[in-house]
Amino acid sequence: MTQTVYSEAQVWTIILVLAIGTFVLRYSFLGLSGKRALPAWALKYLRYTSVGVLPAMVAPLVVWPAATGGAPDPARLIAAAATLLAGLVTRSVIWAILAGFATLYAMLWLLG
Repeated sequence: MTQTVYSEAQVWTIILVLAIGTFVLRYSFLGLSGKRALPAWALKYLRYTSVGVLPAMVAPLVVWPAATGGAPDPARLIAAAATLLAGLVTRSVIWAILAGFATLYAMLWLLG
């Protein structure tokens, strides 16, 4: 397998193009409708965006962690369960993160 090497100019061009693309995509929704109030149903569903996006970003890291070569790891699965349980019980993001952090390190220490 060969690895592609990009020049510094190519990297900055890619970053610039992606930044412009992201701006245009977001502006098309937020900038063009910025002077109008969004309907109540849209505002209701937008409140749940982070709740839907964060698990989608974290789930692959828990189920197929790079540290184990993509194999499921009991320590990470237990830590994810502890995080979810702490979040449901305390309703606090900070306590959920701390519970997951402590559980992950405890399980990595116990399981090797």
